[in-house]
Amino acid sequence: MSTFAAAVGRGKNGWTASELDLSGLADIDEVVDAMRDVEADADVTLLFVESDDQYLAILRLDENEDLRIFGSDSAFADESRIGSVLLGEIEAPALEIDELTAEGDDDEDDKPSADPDADPVGDADLLNDLGINAHRLLALCGLEGMMPADVTAEISQRIGCGDEMEELRDA
Repeated sequence: MSTFAAAVGRGKNGWTASELDLSGLADIDEVVDAMRDVEADADVTLLFVESDDQYLAILRLDENEDLRIFGSDSAFADESRIGSVLLGEIEAPALEIDELTAEGDDDEDDKPSADPDADPVGDADLLNDLGINAHRLLALCGLEGMMPADVTAEISQRIGCGDEMEELRDA
């Protein structure tokens, strides 16, 4: 599986982005340590992990708080060692994409043409205070034709670290 992992940390001087190599990390604690190394004084650090143009995992680490994790599809944990490390201990499922379409927004752009087999897991509200609620996150993940890189780019732009992520991808 091809995997791209990028962490962004918001410190006193704005966002800092760094690509992470997750291939040698044995457990979630090592992933958290790698996230902390991105920006020492970060009040929030996010890790975006894209795998095989199919799966997206987002991890969030706030200052002195527990790790929060969202995965676009639980199958990522079954199909990859990295997916298993990132999503393996998630017990609570995210909102079902069916629930999202049932509750629906009036904004047609947010209504997913969803993969019925996708099974999002984890904390879909992890970006809520950054301006992306659970419904928007699930909608982005469920839109037909949206690749994990597209979702990461959209989220990054909305939260203010789009330029840093773009520079990282172009490097």
